[in-house]
Amino acid sequence: MELEEPMSEVQMSPDQIVEAMPEYLIPEKAATTKATIQFDLSGDAGGKWWVRINDGKAESGKGDAPDTANLTLVADSGDFVKIMTGEMDGMSAFMSRKLQVKGDMGLAVKLQTLFKRPS
Repeated sequence: MELEEPMSEVQMSPDQIVEAMPEYLIPEKAATTKATIQFDLSGDAGGKWWVRINDGKAESGKGDAPDTANLTLVADSGDFVKIMTGEMDGMSAFMSRKLQVKGDMGLAVKLQTLFKRPS
């Protein structure tokens, strides 16, 4: 029987990251946040995903968000993975136009504090 290799950042896909986001939400930091975030990713592992935060909980899915997104993040899927795993700073990615933000800028800034980083 083969032992499963621990997941490294290299192996993580946007799909896995978005799927895991509800588990990484910090409930006490997200208690007053009610928002839907759309991720619109290009590149090899690109696609659309969403996360909805409400009442200190989160749910996520693939495709277009079920309701109107308060925030849409547009990035290359490789850069998105680096941002979400802490390899790339979200603010510098935004400044260098690797990450585009549409909608609630305050929410975009706050987003990094709402989730623990997958390790």
